[in-house]
Amino acid sequence: MSKKYRVGIIGVCHVHVHNVAAIFQNHPKVELIAVADTTPDTPEISESAYTRKWNLNYLVNDMGIPNVYDEYQEMLRKENLDIVICNSENAKHPEVVQACAETKTHVCVEKPMASSLADALEMDRFRRDAGIETAIHWYMPFSPQMMKMKALIEEGAIGNILEVRTRIAHAGPLAVGARHPGPNIETESMTEAEKASTWWYQQTAGGGATIDFCSYGAVIARWLIGETATDVMGMRMNLNSPWAEADDNGVITARFPKAVGVFQGSWTTLYPGEWGNPVVYGTEGTIVVDEWGSAPGVYVWRGQEKHEEFYKPDSSSLEYPDIAHAFIHSLDTGAPLHETLDPVFNLDAMAIVDAGIRSAESGKLEEIQRVGEE
Repeated sequence: MSKKYRVGIIGVCHVHVHNVAAIFQNHPKVELIAVADTTPDTPEISESAYTRKWNLNYLVNDMGIPNVYDEYQEMLRKENLDIVICNSENAKHPEVVQACAETKTHVCVEKPMASSLADALEMDRFRRDAGIETAIHWYMPFSPQMMKMKALIEEGAIGNILEVRTRIAHAGPLAVGARHPGPNIETESMTEAEKASTWWYQQTAGGGATIDFCSYGAVIARWLIGETATDVMGMRMNLNSPWAEADDNGVITARFPKAVGVFQGSWTTLYPGEWGNPVVYGTEGTIVVDEWGSAPGVYVWRGQEKHEEFYKPDSSSLEYPDIAHAFIHSLDTGAPLHETLDPVFNLDAMAIVDAGIRSAESGKLEEIQRVGEE
């Protein structure tokens, strides 16, 4: 009989928790055993959709997770878990990984890896010293469009990469009418004080649009270009959330040895248009991914004549359908994770975001801190 993996959840404040939990729950080798939240630095004062209490109720009542703990440390001691899904606030990722390392529990961390490079390096030390497997959950390996884009670039479809550009935007994770995978219900109106009490809008908790959305661009550019950046300019702004501590807009511009990356993140965009669709400019053409439009696929324009090509890949082209299958296959066989899921790769991406945040504070161009340096 094949091994069954006992899986628990630590942290319920991230709006992706239901979707990631369902992905693991649907895996034939998984038993979703227990859930426990982290302790927020600031108590939330709302129970609206996608807040902590609402998320926990959904996981227990709608998804049927049988065991709830007030403290995740007790859950780790008592439940003999094989895997933990970490969906805590970004700033608490290191303490969760440390606790998992102490009980030799593998951990899947919801993106981004951390809220700073220092935290990410600490997490990497914890998992290496304990010998546990750690995955950082990004969507790229499970997107037919993104994987096709990568293959076309490697085939030379647009020549050498000159620029990778991303703009990821919405009206905010808890904005009226927002929907998130899993429950897929619309959020209702929240007061400014209610939203401000959530970790999303607290900089010390790792909240803000820059870390949330510019980190996508850093990972995508690092993956497509194949080199780490050298230096970075960043800007963080609070344009329409005066009640919040964290930024609601951010821009990071990263210089690579032979290319540039421009990553924008916004929580004040009412109609996003090309939501999150990466654009890559090369010496011989341009390539665009359409993930969520009316005709999802990959568009390529080549040469001076702007010859257009369209590719419509499907999920059958993927090695694994989701993070649960990829992570459990790695645990079963020892096969390496896709590079975008690998913690060492993610250290490079975190170095880009970290330099961008330092630049936003200093107002100057900031050099990339080499991984392993602190």
